[in-house]
Amino acid sequence: MKTAGNILIIQDNKQARFDYHILETFEAGLVLTGSEVKSIRLKQIQFKDSYIAFKGKEAFLQNAHIAEYKASSYNNHTPERLRKLLLNQLELKKIFGALSEKGLTCVPLKIYFKNGMVKLEIALVKGKKLHDKRESIKKREVDQQLRRAKQY
Repeated sequence: MKTAGNILIIQDNKQARFDYHILETFEAGLVLTGSEVKSIRLKQIQFKDSYIAFKGKEAFLQNAHIAEYKASSYNNHTPERLRKLLLNQLELKKIFGALSEKGLTCVPLKIYFKNGMVKLEIALVKGKKLHDKRESIKKREVDQQLRRAKQY
């Protein structure tokens, strides 16, 4: 578990950082049930193919898989239900306006506990082209080689 001050990082979406250029990030709260919070504490969450969608004037997290909590009773949550994001009106308008632009989308980057509350870092992103991904791989490999050279 990574900690930074009073923040406990649960899951980081590294694939999104590889697939997209991150333009702007936001911190959002989530409307969750008790069993979902317990599953998140056990790191039973996956962001694969998840994104932020709007219904009316509200933002929702879609396709994020939070596994059922095994020790829960009969009224457990459904793993891939819509989860409402808690953002202020200015942030909602900014994100909604940006999503209407061509080529932009909003994806979750990481989920963490901050002062005991579940927070989700979301980002406005633009898809990378294949050559951009190749550059990212080359840069990562060069950084690894530099780190190994420093160790010796």
